[in-house]
Amino acid sequence: MTAEERWVGVEDVAKHLDVNKDSIYRWIEKMGLPAHRVGRLFRFKISEIDDWVRAGGASEAGDPSATEKKTDD
Repeated sequence: MTAEERWVGVEDVAKHLDVNKDSIYRWIEKMGLPAHRVGRLFRFKISEIDDWVRAGGASEAGDPSATEKKTDD
């Protein structure tokens, strides 16, 4: 029997990724950070966060202009 992964909050994810909580909220909104809403709170599975990072979800996170880039649509 394997232990089920527990849900964690924004603060835990921020510590895990060594960023501030504001970055987590911005990444949810702008970059698709996997988050699940429970009432007014966001909850996360660290395995989903790690998969997102490995898949390149945070690849532009270090670039402050990443959320300001415009497309030529």
